[in-house]
Amino acid sequence: MSGTRIGMIGLGNMGGRITRRIVAGGQPVTGYDPVPGRAEEAGATPAESVAEAVAAADHLLLSLPDSTVVEGVVLGDDGVLAHCRAGQIVVDFSTAAPSSTVRLHAALAERGVEYVDAGISGGAAAADKGTLTLMTGGSPAALAALERTLEPFSSEVFAMGAPGAGHTAKVLNNFLNAVSLAATAEALVAGRKAGLDMHRLLEVFNAGSGVNFATLNRFPHIVDGDYLEGGLTGALMTKDIVLYVDRLRELGVPVLNASGPLASFALAGSLGYADQISNRVVDAIGDAAGGIRLHDKEEHGNEELGNEEHGNEEAAE
Repeated sequence: MSGTRIGMIGLGNMGGRITRRIVAGGQPVTGYDPVPGRAEEAGATPAESVAEAVAAADHLLLSLPDSTVVEGVVLGDDGVLAHCRAGQIVVDFSTAAPSSTVRLHAALAERGVEYVDAGISGGAAAADKGTLTLMTGGSPAALAALERTLEPFSSEVFAMGAPGAGHTAKVLNNFLNAVSLAATAEALVAGRKAGLDMHRLLEVFNAGSGVNFATLNRFPHIVDGDYLEGGLTGALMTKDIVLYVDRLRELGVPVLNASGPLASFALAGSLGYADQISNRVVDAIGDAAGGIRLHDKEEHGNEELGNEEHGNEEAAE
């Protein structure tokens, strides 16, 4: 067991899973979440405040919804910056704006604290298995010091470069995820309406040039009525696309392909799927196409809206 003390702020969908993996590996975690009981559910020792979690940690992990929340936790009057100490490492697993990440890194560096942005890919299933992929930004020394802390829940850690590089890679990755999910959903709704067999059509895609993560890993389940609940919501996917647009604008790169997925997930939100898993975008497109479902299980239709479990932080894709 490592002698490094670990803290976690944000114990929802992803933070809770990461915490359970660390605790199962024999390392205690002190956890803080504003929702009562979440720390205990994840196997962590509950902290009463952000300040208490900071005090109890050498490596402090953050798993929060967006940059606004991250900045509040870090820069708030009773936040991380106010209570941190030299030598600590803060690791941010949130899907956050890289420009915000760079500012937070600079603020904490003045206190002698390393800030590592660590984008996550793999989602809830990979978190449960301990096979998340991480893309990180920060100093090589900090990343080396984190090796044992990251090991229980990740199988690959990519050092992407300077502060903000990890979150930039995450935003780019999530955009491609959004494109493949929305485009495949649209194509399959069309195929269903044309009377094609869904499994056979997926076999065609996966044997041909249309193959992508969604055709391989999502829709073989969705066409049987299993939406793989517990992952990134439609609202969070929309937020990630906006982060992508903002980042490309900062970089001076033309944004030519964001309108399609942004429209798809906006449609899903307007039809009541915002807090559902993002895979439900296929039902939103199906609704707009006349009530099409890829499966024949009526119990998986709109009547289930709102019944899924949702965390308070990123369920990373």
